Amino acid sequence: MKTPERTKTFEMLIDILDKYDNNPAKLIPILQETQEVYRYLPEEIMAFVATSLKIPPSKVYGVATFYSHFSLTPKGKYVIRICDGTACHVKKSTAILNALRSKLKLEPGKETTDDMLFTLELVSCLGACGLAPVVVINEDVHGQMTPDLITAIIDEINAKESAENAQ
Repeated sequence: MKTPERTKTFEMLIDILDKYDNNPAKLIPILQETQEVYRYLPEEIMAFVATSLKIPPSKVYGVATFYSHFSLTPKGKYVIRICDGTACHVKKSTAILNALRSKLKLEPGKETTDDMLFTLELVSCLGACGLAPVVVINEDVHGQMTPDLITAIIDEINAKESAENAQ
């Protein structure tokens, strides 16, 4: 049984495929936009894309697993990337990671909160060494981060989300 929200999402997927004329040469931008809708690439969606583009599902899966930009597991509304490159590591990015894990109640190996609000990713480099240590939340760059500052940012996001959900 399809829920109205699920049907709406499939309609969005069909719109994405139509935008690219169901052209298999446009697989990467199709998957990018699809991931924006779902926040990851579910198996059934990749199968639908493969069928629509008349290509083997293995090709879609191969592209989705080759590029690190794509995710096969659900991500939270806010993806938090902590840089652990040399400059950030030297400036104690591990303390920021530990503060976030504690604040979000995430154990090593569990990257997404149960409420699907936050996903935590440790990355090799964010290319902002002059701002070390750096944290990127979705597209917002936060430089010279500390455990206290990141905790305050999480509190602000939680307050914003609570206010939006109360409306």
